[in-house]
Amino acid sequence: MLLSSGPDGGNSPVGNWLLAFVSAFGLVFLVELPDKTLVATLVLTTRYRALPVFVGVVAAFAVQCVIAVLFGSVLTLLPDRAVAGVVALLFAIGAFFLLREGFGNDDDDGDGENGRHLTVSFARAALTSFGVLFAAEWGDASQLATAGLTARYGNPIAVGLGAWVALATVAGIAVLIGQRIRDRIKPHLVQRVGGFVFAAFALIALWEAISG
Repeated sequence: MLLSSGPDGGNSPVGNWLLAFVSAFGLVFLVELPDKTLVATLVLTTRYRALPVFVGVVAAFAVQCVIAVLFGSVLTLLPDRAVAGVVALLFAIGAFFLLREGFGNDDDDGDGENGRHLTVSFARAALTSFGVLFAAEWGDASQLATAGLTARYGNPIAVGLGAWVALATVAGIAVLIGQRIRDRIKPHLVQRVGGFVFAAFALIALWEAISG
């Protein structure tokens, strides 16, 4: 990175705080924008109402950012194969359920709005979204980046906040895209696509676990 000054590099406390915040936001945003985070949030938005999905996802990101900041660079020492294996299993399970529902919803095409959202409570939709994204973020590049930046700048609050704002921004983009897709494309089609994408993520993680 072009940022050359660490916590002892002579910058003022405010300058270092802003540097750490901007670095974390920029790096995490760029890493997560094309990542599984956006895909998972998008799929959840086509399944549940947007608000509980956003609340659950943002809460999951907050917890994961706290974990990354607390552990700092220690997270980078976790066994790569073990992390990749767990991620592969989680995405394989997600792919199974998405594909099962996606290919089992053909009879519900005429249900209109009732067929687009599961009739679940706000809390259940938010908790489901929290669980999916909390699991997906383990060992993710953004988590490792947050840990590394915390070790570099020695400013965990600024780094954690910057990373969380970046993740929340990506989630907001995914929710907006999901709402537009939901209004134009039947939910089971999105579930099928999401299932195949999750399956691809599972295969990639499995390959990393085997070859790592």
